[in-house]
This record gives sequence, C-alpha cells and structure tokens, in this order.
Amino acid sequence: MFRRSIYKTPAQLRAMVEPGLITAAALDAVRPLIRAGVKTIELDAAANRAIRQRGAESNFQLVRGYHHTICVSVNEQVVHGIPGERVLEPGDIVSVDCGAQYEGWNGDSAITVVVPDAERPELVARREELSRVTEGSMWAGIAAMATATSIDEIGAAIQDYIEAQGPSAVSGQPYGILREYVGHGIGRKMHEAPSVFNYRTPDRGADVKPGLVLAIEPMVTAGGEATFIEDDDWTVTTVDGTDGSHWEHSVARHDGGIWVLTAPDGGRAGLAPFGVEPREIGK
Repeated sequence: MFRRSIYKTPAQLRAMVEPGLITAAALDAVRPLIRAGVKTIELDAAANRAIRQRGAESNFQLVRGYHHTICVSVNEQVVHGIPGERVLEPGDIVSVDCGAQYEGWNGDSAITVVVPDAERPELVARREELSRVTEGSMWAGIAAMATATSIDEIGAAIQDYIEAQGPSAVSGQPYGILREYVGHGIGRKMHEAPSVFNYRTPDRGADVKPGLVLAIEPMVTAGGEATFIEDDDWTVTTVDGTDGSHWEHSVARHDGGIWVLTAPDGGRAGLAPFGVEPREIGK
C-alpha cells in the first residue's frame, strides 16, 4: 500500500506558505467582528469572503458532513461549534477555528477572543486569563518544536506551561487539557499523521526533523477535561459547564529552523518570550 511520507520537501514547504497566510487573513477578517450583537454565521461569511478573495477554498467545507467555513465555539463549547443564528453577548469567550486550501496545500489556525463587558469585568478577566494560558501553551509547544527530536517533547512543553500557571481562577483547580482532541500533521490534507498530543505521553512519537509540518492546537478548559458532543453531532462542550479556549497555528520545521505558516510574521512576536527566532523557509 502506498504511504505518503509525513516529511515535506523544501519546495513543498514553500508551497504551504500561501495557504497559511490566507488562513491568517481569514481570521484577521473575523476578529474585529467578534462583538456583542453579531451572529456567528456573520463570522462565517466574513471568513469565507476572505478566503475566496485570495483564490482559495475553505478546507472545512471539504470535511464530510460539514458545510461551513469556520467552527465557532462559545463559552462552555471548546471546539467544533457550528456557525448559526446565535447572537454573541457581552462577556462571551469565543474560539474560532479556520482553514484554507490553496493549490492543493492546507493551512489551519484558531484564535480565542473575549467580547468586552463593562458590567462584568471580573468575568472578562477570568476568560481572558484562560485564553492567555491557552495561547501561551501553544507558543510553548511551537517553541519546543524548534529543538525537539520527537513529538512527545511538544506535548510535554504544552502541559508544563499550563501547569506552571497554577489553578484556574474559576474552579480553583488546575486547568483542564482536552485528551480526546489533539493536534495533527498538515499538508495535502488538513488532517494528516502524526497526532500531536497536548500533554505528556509515554511514547516518543514521530521524529521532529526538517520537512515536518504540524498543527499545534491546545484546547484548554477552566475546569474539568471531560466533554460531550452536543445534539448537532459536532460541538464539543465541557461536562461541568466551565469555559473553553482553543488556539492553533500550523508550523513548519525546515533546515534553518521553524516558521509559523499561519502567522504573517512567522511567529516572531509569539516566540520572542521563549528566546526562539523563526527563520523563513529557504529556496
């Protein structure tokens, strides 16, 4: 049976730059619309326009049974929420996951935004802290990819970062890390081998070496890690009703180091606190 290598050639890595930037542009179009009074389907339309304006297509719409450009998850929903008529409210924590396919190559990225609420500053602060912890753990994992020899080091870095933040301000318990949903390889398909766990595992996993492209995406809750799938067969929601957050970037390891494909600056700002300087993919 034919099996495609998980490692890309330098030319293939370069081909993945544009779909990554298109994905970033789609999220840039969505971000300012995440405010009170906006329907989640409006976010979907904005992302779709941004992707099609760049001559690409939504890779989410290529997933069997899914018909939207983004996933949008609100409050206790962590991932895979379906856009619709839901109206965002002050204080909501909103995670948006998006991807684009361009000339046969894919990008995948996610952000979390908290809607301002002047009347509930403590709620906003708690939710922004959850988002900060989740985003920081993503960058810790990306930074680890720069020097890792195997994928398990990435998951360990993510878990270490989260545990170092102490207990959740909501539950007083450690932040929860979703176990059933993980990161993945990305390339000709949005979801490829290998899996990227967001926690320590006993197995080393695949070798991290030039040519590897990973979607690193911690999914973190303010309480327990147990989830269930809602009746729409997609939306993943916390059992205890605590908030969730999701951040994601697609990252390439190449001969010169790493480059975050879904960040216009290659990840320079996010990696700076970790002492890692991203390097553009060479010719």
